[in-house]
Amino acid sequence: MKKALALVLAAMLLVSMAACTGTAPAATTAATTAAAETTAAADETSAQTETDKTYVVGICQLVQHPALDAATQGFKDALTEALGGAVSFNEQNASGESVNCATIVNSLIASNVDLILANATSPLQAAASATADIPVLGTSVTDYASALEIDDWNGTVGGNISGTSDLAPLDQQAAMLRELFPDAKTVGLLYCSAETNSKYQVDVIRGYLEEAGLTCAEFAFTDTNDVTSVTQKACDSSDVLYIPTDNTAASNTEAIANVVLPAGVPVIAGEEGICKGCGVATLSISYYDLGYATGKMAVKILTGEAVISTMPVEYAPQVTKKYNAANCEALNVTVPDDYIAIED
Repeated sequence: MKKALALVLAAMLLVSMAACTGTAPAATTAATTAAAETTAAADETSAQTETDKTYVVGICQLVQHPALDAATQGFKDALTEALGGAVSFNEQNASGESVNCATIVNSLIASNVDLILANATSPLQAAASATADIPVLGTSVTDYASALEIDDWNGTVGGNISGTSDLAPLDQQAAMLRELFPDAKTVGLLYCSAETNSKYQVDVIRGYLEEAGLTCAEFAFTDTNDVTSVTQKACDSSDVLYIPTDNTAASNTEAIANVVLPAGVPVIAGEEGICKGCGVATLSISYYDLGYATGKMAVKILTGEAVISTMPVEYAPQVTKKYNAANCEALNVTVPDDYIAIED
């Protein structure tokens, strides 16, 4: 009897333990499932927020001419390809007036853009003065140190500014001038005195040319009103002219051509647009590629992949020797085989 009772009690204990064991996992499973569902919902909400995020990019371009236009287009294409419809542009042109750059930049800041593209030196200077918070990327800027008055230049601006430089190697441009015109004795350096980067290029290339035994003289116009008269003075006392990547010159190539071609004075240009208008040869970069590289930098900044304060200024990946076939023919200039004709 005692043995039978012990068996019954043992059986009841086993049933009780099974019931307890079954209840606990069920409750745990339910809690785990609820937590997982909550986490999944949070992840979905976060992903949806990222997907729906949009960006407005402000663009201040100094003036309309082929080089700056190409840089702006490359910039926009890079952003659109990466972000699609999530990015829109507020694009404005200063019509060659530096004072307009400040007005445009302030309007972009007031409209709460997420990033500003400063296309050329004057827009960059205006943006640097107007904001220390909104990311600013420059392009078509030759020398950031001189443009922003940075004494201890290490390749990175810091703060809220970075960008790309359109500087082609000036020593190679000087070598090009000597290669094409070995008998030249005097070089006229033609540029706009209002453009800091133009003066920088003139100072640097002058050193290379004088080191090679050439005599150099500077001829600076102040704006579009005296381009023709200053160019004529330069032609009167020069065998060859050099024009750096100068926005005022780029906007007045027809006026310059109307002087240099009748005078029979060839022009070596700092970029393709100027060469196409009034030059014979150039060591040029692709401004579209430069703008595209700037756009890729913008994507990294907007998406949080990179911090602008640590991004060094980037340069064009390659330079190309190009020539203006029509002007070379008109001035009886023969170029070596490694030069590429500028397309119309």
